[in-house]
Amino acid sequence: MDIEDYTWGKIVIGGQPYTSDVIIFPDHINPSWWRKEGHKLQVDDLQEVISANPEIVIIGTGALGVMKVPRETVQHLESRGIQVHIERTGKAVELLNGLRGNKKVVAALHLTC
Repeated sequence: MDIEDYTWGKIVIGGQPYTSDVIIFPDHINPSWWRKEGHKLQVDDLQEVISANPEIVIIGTGALGVMKVPRETVQHLESRGIQVHIERTGKAVELLNGLRGNKKVVAALHLTC
């Protein structure tokens, strides 16, 4: 399920547009991902991701990279054997499209700022 388009505040996956932050799993999409502190990603915000046991997690920090990912969050994921990529969302989309099918990849994408 490739991402067909991403622009500020909107992503199109499998022909379906989404306008809220999303988590993309290999077999489904969480279309309304919400974080405790909107622009600061905490471990608690990724429990659904961690439960999926991915090999790789791609985090899209927004079009301008406003969402911050504290080192503790990255360390927690890495301590579970998860490879972490943090990019602005446009770049994260490109990375996800390139990696899909090769490994178990989950992407958590902030769509706006």
